[in-house]
Amino acid sequence: MADDGSVQLTFTKGHGTENDFVLVPDLDGTLVLDPATVRRLADRRAGIGGDGVIRVVPTRAVAEVADQAAQAEWFMDYRNADGEPAEMCGNGVRVFVTYLLREGLAHLGDGEQLAVATRAGTKQVRRDGDLLAVDLGAWRIVGGDGALGGGGDAQVLAGGLGGAVAGLSLDLGNPHTVVVLPGGAELRALDLHRAPVVEPLPPNGTNVEFVVVERAGHVAMRVHERGVGETRSCGTGAAAAALAARAWTAVAGGGEVDEWRVDVPGGTLRVRVLPSGTVELAGPAELVADGTVELATP
Repeated sequence: MADDGSVQLTFTKGHGTENDFVLVPDLDGTLVLDPATVRRLADRRAGIGGDGVIRVVPTRAVAEVADQAAQAEWFMDYRNADGEPAEMCGNGVRVFVTYLLREGLAHLGDGEQLAVATRAGTKQVRRDGDLLAVDLGAWRIVGGDGALGGGGDAQVLAGGLGGAVAGLSLDLGNPHTVVVLPGGAELRALDLHRAPVVEPLPPNGTNVEFVVVERAGHVAMRVHERGVGETRSCGTGAAAAALAARAWTAVAGGGEVDEWRVDVPGGTLRVRVLPSGTVELAGPAELVADGTVELATP
C-alpha cells in the first residue's frame, strides 16, 4: 500500500476469441478481491477493461474450493464485470491456463491435460496443437424431452425481435437460455444493449444465446452474458448453443452431430460431445498486455 492509501496491483490482460479478462496474480492467497475492486478493474473507461476479472490463486488457499486441491493446484477465481462471482468461464479458463504456462506455474505438452479448479468443479484442459481444449463436464437440457418437444421452456424478449420467442434452458455448471433465429438478418438486427427479458428467469440469472443454424455442425451466435452485457464471445455459451442445435437437429431427424463449429463475433470455437457424454470446448487464447494499476482505497 502506498503512503496515500492506494493499492498497486499487478495485472495481465488476455482474451479468448475477444472475450477479454483482467488476470490478477495472488500466489500467496492473501488478496481480497471485493466486488468494487472487480468493477474498477473491468471498467473500460476508468479501469483496465474486460468482460471479467480472474484471480490466479492456489486452490489450497481458498476454503470455498479447497476440496479440489488434491486434483488441481490452481483455482480460477472468476468474477463477471459487475463484481459477482461466476461458476465457470470457458474462454476464461483457456486464458488462465495460458497465463500459468507463460509464468512457469504449470507445464502442458501437446495432448497432455492440466486440472483447473473452478466453482463448477475441477476442469481438465488439454493442449490440442495451437488450441486449448477444456472438458466442461456434464451438461443437461433443464426441461428434458418435454422442453425439446414443446419448442422450449422459456420466453425471451430482446430488442429487435419484434416479440417474445421460445428459448431452451441448459445447465453447463452455469445457466444458459438458447434462442434459435431464422437467419443471419435476424441475428444482425438484435439490439443487446439491454439484457433480454427471460421468463421464467432462473434463480441466479442466465446467459442468453441467439443462434442461427447454418447447417448440421455449424452455428453462428451472439450472446448477452449476465453481469456483463453483450460480449464478443462466450465459451460455455458456445457450448450451450451447439448442444441446443444438436438436440433440435436430432429431433428434426438429422441425427446427433457431435462436433460443431461456432462462429462468434470474436472468432471461431469448436465444440465436441465426447464419448463420455461430457462436452469439450476448444479455441485460442492470447495474453496481450502486462502492467500495474493503482487503485484508490474506498
